Amino acid sequence: MSTTAPPSAPPSVPPSAPAPVASLGRRILRSRVLAALASPHGVDRYLELVNPMWAAQEVRARVVSVERENPDCDPERSAAVATITLQPTATWRGHRAGQYVQVGLDLPGSARRMTRCFTIASAASVPGERIELTVRAHADGQVSRHLVTAEPGQIVHLSQAQGEFTLAESPATPTNNHLLFITGGSGITPAMSIVRTLLRDGYDGRAGRRVTFLHYARSPEDQIFADELASIAAADNDVTVHLRHGDHVFSEFELRRLVPRYRDTDTWACGPAGLMELVGAAYAGGAERRLRTELFKAPRPTAGSAEGDVAFTRSGTVLAEAANSGATLLEQAEALGLTPEFGCRMGICFSCTTRKTEGTVRNVLTGATSSLPDEDIQICVSAPEGDCAVEL
Repeated sequence: MSTTAPPSAPPSVPPSAPAPVASLGRRILRSRVLAALASPHGVDRYLELVNPMWAAQEVRARVVSVERENPDCDPERSAAVATITLQPTATWRGHRAGQYVQVGLDLPGSARRMTRCFTIASAASVPGERIELTVRAHADGQVSRHLVTAEPGQIVHLSQAQGEFTLAESPATPTNNHLLFITGGSGITPAMSIVRTLLRDGYDGRAGRRVTFLHYARSPEDQIFADELASIAAADNDVTVHLRHGDHVFSEFELRRLVPRYRDTDTWACGPAGLMELVGAAYAGGAERRLRTELFKAPRPTAGSAEGDVAFTRSGTVLAEAANSGATLLEQAEALGLTPEFGCRMGICFSCTTRKTEGTVRNVLTGATSSLPDEDIQICVSAPEGDCAVEL
């Protein structure tokens, strides 16, 4: 479940923001006539050659700095985490706290742009304002590993901000609602963005709006934002921070002790699948309406039939065929040695959309099934049920 929210009170634009393109110039750059003249490459291709921070439609960003968040962690046990500060082009529309952005990289030696989704960790932004991404370098994540070692000055591609895991309140709409955040691992970033926005925009607890922040990390060395969380906890702001490390797992019993009326409290939860399942169970039976959740990635298929065969074709020729394993079509194609295009692997960016010619597929996010012939599907979140044929 997610909520919609109006933008928070806009902060002032920092001096570091790029000078906006004059409105007349922007209209000219976006005109149909100029687009026709620049076809087939588009106006932005030509602007990029002059200055990579010039754009009429696209959003790009320059890496301003990269700061390691867990320099003391054991590299044998934990992945590097870094906060990347980005200066977007003037085409950036800003974001609401809790939203994410798609980041595209043209990696050396790769014939295609790699795209991944990352939650924006910094407070809500206005057009052209800097943003921060806090990224964990996953072992199999080319984009995340590249970002944590990026050099200042590097250019990345961005989408506009997306997502509804946001706060429907701001200092401009004061209430006395108690807010609860339950996060684990990298799931802390959207909650941090929301809390940072509240504190930046003047939240000080005097409105009687309590905030409880409950976070689970693998170890104290893996705890990101530790110093900032300690400062928030020590300040007189009515924000209570509870950090849990090691084998300390979420339990409904502890949540009830920390927040006795949690089932009547607006709650944002983001973290690993195991944590999310436990939190979901704690709110089952009528309190689901209070719970907003955000997933790291598409859940593993857990239901449906894995019988039959799956075929991947191109121009009528079968590239590969195997027994249906029950995994998503993207995973099954990769297991067969194929390299279909993909982006976020979460059903967001639509980079993996392709044509299913036969069979039934189930959307692992929604559980919905479809047996329509010749339909476009996202293979990263579609699991076949029985025989299935897909064009790559």
